[in-house]
Amino acid sequence: MAGIIRFAPSPTGYLHEGHLLSALYVWAAAKKWNLKIHLRIEDHDQGRARPEYIQSIFEDLSWFGFKWDSQSIQSARNDIYTAALEKLKRQNLVYPCYCSRRQLEEENPKSETGEIVYQGKCRTLNEIASDVPHNLRVVVPDKIIHWHDLRMGDFDENPKIQCGDFPIKDRDGQWTYQFAVCVDDIEDGITHVVRGEDIRSSTARQVALMQILGRREPPIYLHHALIVDASGKKLSKREKAHSLRQDIDAGISPEEILGKLCQKAGLQDSFVQISLQNAINLVAASIP
Repeated sequence: MAGIIRFAPSPTGYLHEGHLLSALYVWAAAKKWNLKIHLRIEDHDQGRARPEYIQSIFEDLSWFGFKWDSQSIQSARNDIYTAALEKLKRQNLVYPCYCSRRQLEEENPKSETGEIVYQGKCRTLNEIASDVPHNLRVVVPDKIIHWHDLRMGDFDENPKIQCGDFPIKDRDGQWTYQFAVCVDDIEDGITHVVRGEDIRSSTARQVALMQILGRREPPIYLHHALIVDASGKKLSKREKAHSLRQDIDAGISPEEILGKLCQKAGLQDSFVQISLQNAINLVAASIP
C-alpha cells in the first residue's frame, strides 16, 4: 500500500510564499518517496476561516499546476473528533479548565520558547460547572517521546515539560489545532509529514496524543527551513504577508514566482524562471 503525505493549509487568509515553499516540499517528497498526496483544509478556527480563502486555496494551487489524490475539510469531521474525544474520556484523560488567559500567564511557567507550561490546576477540581466558560484539556503523559526528523536528526522530548496538559477544545467549542491534526493524521492514514520547522516543537505532543488514541507508529517527519521577511520574521497571514493572489492578479507568471521563491529559499543561486516540475525536482534533490 502506498504511503500518504498531506498538505494542510488553514483558510484564514490567502496563501503566501511560505505556503508555496511547503507545497513544493510536500510534492517533492511525494515524488521522491512515491506517496499519494492528500489536501486537507484545516478550518478548525471558524472565527477566522472564510469561504473565499478556502476557494482561493484550490484555485491558487491549481493555477500553479499542483494536483492531489484526495482532499478533506476539518469542518465536516465533527463526528470523527467527537468520537476521539469520547475515547479520551473513557480513559479519564480529559478535564475542563476554567483558567482565564490572565491566570494562565500569571500562574504557569514558560518553556525556553516562551510557551506556557500548564501545571494542571483544574485537573483536581471536584466540582464541574459546565455552564461556566471553559476549555477541555488532555492529560499529557510524563514521559520522553523519541522521534526522528529526516533533516534535523533525533529528538527526545517530554511534552509534560514542553507544554503540560494542552487544550483539545477551546472556550468557543472549537477543536484545537493540536487535537484535530492528530485525529486527522490517524483518520487519513498519513505516513509522512513534511512541514515548516516552526511546527517542530509540536511534534512530541502530537506523537504522544496519537499514541493515546491508538496509533503505535508515528508518521515519518521532515521539517524544512523557512523563508523570512525583510525583518527576519517568518511569513504570516496575521502579519499581512504578501499573498500569492496579489502576484497572480498582477499578471506575474508562475515560473517567475517559483524562480524568485527558489532563490529566496537558497535552492538556486540566482533568479531564473523555473517550471513547477523543475522546482519540484530541485527540492526533491535537497531532501535527505
